[in-house]
Amino acid sequence: MWDMQVTRWDALIDRTRHDDLLFYSLTPEFLQVQRQIKQAIAATVWPPDSSSFTIYPESGKRRGEGNGMKPIKEGFVSALAGMGWRLEVRAPARTSFEDGTKGSRPGAFDCHYSFPDAASKPFVVEWETGNISSSHRAINRMALGILSNYISGGVLVVPSRELAQFLTDRVGNQPELEPYYQLWKEWTLAEDAYLGIVTVEHDQTSMNVPRIPKGNDGRALN
Repeated sequence: MWDMQVTRWDALIDRTRHDDLLFYSLTPEFLQVQRQIKQAIAATVWPPDSSSFTIYPESGKRRGEGNGMKPIKEGFVSALAGMGWRLEVRAPARTSFEDGTKGSRPGAFDCHYSFPDAASKPFVVEWETGNISSSHRAINRMALGILSNYISGGVLVVPSRELAQFLTDRVGNQPELEPYYQLWKEWTLAEDAYLGIVTVEHDQTSMNVPRIPKGNDGRALN
């Protein structure tokens, strides 16, 4: 079976205050959410009801051509929802980075997981469907969530260069974000903190599958 695959998993911030561990990524909480995120990515298929992820190999630079991104995201978030994640969750209004004016409150997190242990702060995932500016906003939203002590960490899922060329033109992608990795790795947000970027890619192409519409179709393979 050929599924959507993770080609890179980059940690930008990875620290913990636990004396017996060096990194947040070694904690049981992270290992749990990492496993579930990878399962949800592997469960994302195209065409719907197939057992593989195959993309129509057409550039998305021209209007009406290429493939949409939202149906891919919907398959992913649907899989995580089935594992107990909540969707479209906003940070509470009490967080310190809001001043009450219109537009001052960051948007909702795509996927939000609350650990059974109340001492462990939630973990979030953002799946990029917009342009590169949207990717930067997602990174900032997660960083603010960590800084405000609301979440312990989060990851942004973006397409690889190879996948992005077949999607909506200028969709946020890993190569365009990589120049900023050095900056983000310098951030100090909290004693317990994880911020990462996960790169995903199709496994095969075919002219015999339909284009992924720029709409609300597609789902995960359960």
